[in-house]
Amino acid sequence: MSEADETRDGVALTNLDQPLSDSADATKRDLVDYLDAVADQILPQLRDRPLSVIRVRPGQPPFMQKNLPRYTPDWVRRVPIWAEASHREISYALCDDRRTLLWFANQRAVEYHPTLTTVADQHRPTHLVLDLDPPEGGGFAAAVAAALLVRQALADVGLTGAVKTSGAKGVHVFVPVAGDPSTEEVAAATRALAVRAERIDPALATTAYIKEERGGRVFVDATRAGGATVAAAYSPRLRPGVPVSFPVDWADLTEVTPTDFTIRTAPSLLAGGDPWAAAMPTPQPLPEDLVAEGRTIPVARVQAMHEGKRRARARRETG
Repeated sequence: MSEADETRDGVALTNLDQPLSDSADATKRDLVDYLDAVADQILPQLRDRPLSVIRVRPGQPPFMQKNLPRYTPDWVRRVPIWAEASHREISYALCDDRRTLLWFANQRAVEYHPTLTTVADQHRPTHLVLDLDPPEGGGFAAAVAAALLVRQALADVGLTGAVKTSGAKGVHVFVPVAGDPSTEEVAAATRALAVRAERIDPALATTAYIKEERGGRVFVDATRAGGATVAAAYSPRLRPGVPVSFPVDWADLTEVTPTDFTIRTAPSLLAGGDPWAAAMPTPQPLPEDLVAEGRTIPVARVQAMHEGKRRARARRETG
């Protein structure tokens, strides 16, 4: 165990002047200082939500950590959740306070991906989310244009949302929901909104889950429901310059780029405020007809799985 460089809130911080990763152009101290500076803003996004993080170790590829390691301190709050895919119980962290956030920072946890549900009810998402993902080689401007389609689709059914950069090359639109809708209802409404956005400008946006079918268009990802996670507002992303997912006013969305918001620039842009909380609308009930419409739309992952099996069968028959 390395000797602590310093201690904050009882957390021993080590190797702070080492490079964060091979490509990040930042030190571990930069990460720790950033997360400490934005603790008041990021903790409300993480609190009471099962958390997955993306960590990086020197000389190793990044990895996503869901299950807490055995050496995790006892004071880190956690919740056991059964993982059907791996047929085992996963011990997820609940990052509720500064001390836990600093511990994660010292573990080189760069990205913070909470669930859309809280530990109090893991079957009731608090937000509907659409993720706008530009194609390979496509620019951020395309994702912005698609986000504006989503905004129009929301307005057409009487809903409003808040928008942020993903911190990568895309855009996230969040709609807080009222009335405790089920995961299935939120997922159905999300699919319907994605199809409505696609319909406004099918040359720009697509809901095609299979990459080869997107034709250079922005993917309107409606799969962020259920147990899915989304990079939290203010979360760093493990990319050159260490950009962060950052709230943007709709009026300013066409004027910004993801690199405007990094672990070095974001704290001063916040100036102690919380623009994500300020931008978030009051929770809204999902229109019943929107949910009904979404139930007629195939679930993208299931559809893609069937298509994959069909293609494999066709290859076998011709091969």
